[in-house]
Amino acid sequence: MINLTIDGTPVQVTDGMTVLQAAEQAGIHIPTLCNHPALKPFGGCRLCLVEVEGARALQPSCTMPAGEKMVVHTSTDKVKAARRFVLNMIFSDRNHFCPYCQVTGADCELQNASLNEGMSHWEFTPSWNRYPVDASHPYFIVDHNRCILCSRCVRACSQLVGNFTLGIEERGARSMLMADTGTPIGDSSCIQCGTCVAVCPTGALIERDSAYQGLDKTMTITRSICVGCSVGCGIQVFTRDNRVVRILGDWDASINGGVLCKLGRFEPMDEARYRIETPMLRKDGKLIPVSWDEALQAVAAQLKASGSVAAVASTRLPVEALSTFKQIFADGLAAQTVTSTEQGASTVADSAMAQELGRPYESNLDALKDADAVLAVESGLAADHQVAGFFIKRNLPNGTRLVMIESEMDAMSARANAFVAADAENVATVMDGLQAALVRLGVIEGDAAAALADLTRAADQSGVSQDELLAAAGVLGGSEKLAFVYGADLPIAALRKLVALAQKVSAKVVSVKGDANSLTAAQMSLDGKFQVAVGQTVFAAIADETPSVELINTLKQAAFLVVQTSYASELTEQADVILPVVTWAEQNGTYINLEGRIQQAVASLIAADGVRSNADALQSLADALDIHPTADWQGILSQRLAPVAIA
Repeated sequence: MINLTIDGTPVQVTDGMTVLQAAEQAGIHIPTLCNHPALKPFGGCRLCLVEVEGARALQPSCTMPAGEKMVVHTSTDKVKAARRFVLNMIFSDRNHFCPYCQVTGADCELQNASLNEGMSHWEFTPSWNRYPVDASHPYFIVDHNRCILCSRCVRACSQLVGNFTLGIEERGARSMLMADTGTPIGDSSCIQCGTCVAVCPTGALIERDSAYQGLDKTMTITRSICVGCSVGCGIQVFTRDNRVVRILGDWDASINGGVLCKLGRFEPMDEARYRIETPMLRKDGKLIPVSWDEALQAVAAQLKASGSVAAVASTRLPVEALSTFKQIFADGLAAQTVTSTEQGASTVADSAMAQELGRPYESNLDALKDADAVLAVESGLAADHQVAGFFIKRNLPNGTRLVMIESEMDAMSARANAFVAADAENVATVMDGLQAALVRLGVIEGDAAAALADLTRAADQSGVSQDELLAAAGVLGGSEKLAFVYGADLPIAALRKLVALAQKVSAKVVSVKGDANSLTAAQMSLDGKFQVAVGQTVFAAIADETPSVELINTLKQAAFLVVQTSYASELTEQADVILPVVTWAEQNGTYINLEGRIQQAVASLIAADGVRSNADALQSLADALDIHPTADWQGILSQRLAPVAIA
């Protein structure tokens, strides 16, 4: 431990902490602009200067390590004069017209820092140069007039996301934020995650949807989780007047540490579907509004009378709803088909592998964060589970090596040290070849002659050259922290090979799975193929999921269709009964992410009076059917061996 004194207050901190961190721990405020807790200390803006006894000049507290018996002063006349000078220089560089900025009034860190120093005007005349505004991006705008060149956005793009789209061009007064080599941000390599916007301390980067919608201090902030995929990122939902204004990553969330992808940050804001808020029942060929009781009685009567029932549920539903769904249709009604909209595509191989091994075999996302080498197999990280991909990409400049075995090249492929093109049906053979190559290189033990024969055979059968397999093996060889990550399209035969190889090289295995509660659906055996026979009664609990073309076409076979949903769609047009339910922002419930972590979604909006939660709607149906589901969903989950420890 290190003992120092800040403004007369004794402070004890752990070794390695900076003076700024020590002050924050003691509750002493030191203003900053370029510093952000999620980023490495930069020392660029010089606003955090402090006076250290014994030092000849003022020191940047964000980069200065706390030292034993150090004495620090944060508000001497010398320090205050330096801060005012720094702030005046910043204001003079660009056109900071605070009254006309969308973040003025407590949301701007530059303005707040100035007001805290008692500034009421500019002491230096601004440059009055005309700086461009880049509005080419679909989700946010870059206003160079507001930019203070703190480089927080640049560092966030590289250190947190690993995308390296942003940089600073030119020098001195001509310095300018740029994307790639001067490309408009909307045409650049930007992956639209919005992390740059989230860390911007001024109005230089602003979201299109939330600009001028109100200050943060006027919003209600709800901490919840993203249900866009199975990663389960922590989010902060900003609401006002019962509508979502903005979504930010939760910087305190242990899974994502504040980063989000566009699926979690921006796409939920694009919702333009028509909302259904009243139960509907088809009478004389037309859907008409009815009460919940009438709708439920019609559904219950049809289900009791039908000799053939099929049911499908979205994996966006909370655990509580999926549990009730299973107990109604699989246990209570013994329906011919009871499954999820994923049809187990993301988890069938996982579950089968766990049964074969007789134990969980998957690790958690920390394996990707800490790995010095990663093998990604049919992972889909660039499109479907981007945050998991961030954990890999941001470590590549630090020496982490990446091998990708994918059927198609994607945005991550260019970052890979070795890329092997292989269709899903050839992956098992490629894994044989990779293992043989590792034997040939002496990474794992084995018969060299047999390995050469295996390598030759694998290359001939898969179409992947021996040189490619040896190159991939060379990248993985010598790793101390090796991680294998795979996605939804991996067949069980290939997974067996992958897990076996992981055991030989002491690699941790991670599966990114599908939607938010994909693992839950698998544990409840809601992973069979969804088939509808002509004349069947079908119950589709899709909630706020957008129905796929495949699902819509399949349900055309139904003689009687019940749709539990939030929005109008082609399914509701052909439905006989519609049960209106909440959206992701209106629901409370439990979700289990890809690494088996149990998390709680918290409602940030209040649903309309005629709308029920998915769990309540299904429980009401159970009551109408005289079925009595148990609330013990944990017990139901434990009936099947999971591929990952659930806790």
